[in-house]
Amino acid sequence: MADTGPDPPLTTNRGLQEGTEFFMKATHYSRRIPRRIGAVFAGMLVTIILSIVTDAFLHATGVFPPSGEPMAGGLFVLATAYRQLYGLGGSYLTARLAPDRPMLHAMVLGGIGFGASVAGAAATWNRGPEFGPKWYPLALVAFAIPCAWAGGKLAELRREREQNRAAGARALSS
Repeated sequence: MADTGPDPPLTTNRGLQEGTEFFMKATHYSRRIPRRIGAVFAGMLVTIILSIVTDAFLHATGVFPPSGEPMAGGLFVLATAYRQLYGLGGSYLTARLAPDRPMLHAMVLGGIGFGASVAGAAATWNRGPEFGPKWYPLALVAFAIPCAWAGGKLAELRREREQNRAAGARALSS
């Protein structure tokens, strides 16, 4: 292969154009960082708040016993179900708010949920019956990633449907 010589200096039109394009792309992506973090944070916040409010409501209405007292196993099934539903919803919200790559953002939230569930399981493993049966924290760990994936997938499907509608509307108007 023949040596074509050194790259053109940045003062040429091509070099300047490439440098400008690189800077514009870098600026564009750096502007998205707060939106990326905000999308994950919003999904996490919604999941946590809904779980806490539901727990408090179920304690206040007598469905769950007072805090600190053991619960029946069936009530842990209920708690597991609504926590998974909220995890799916939080991941869906994260994916919808993400500026791009919705599934990646949902899975980041799923990873955070997985880590928090592992930490919770470790912290409560042999702490007593008020923390529930052993399957409960294991279920939270096991369902964190699948729920995040499902929320991300639902958001991707919705985004696809919206894009198809917009393309159909453009086709009809032309």
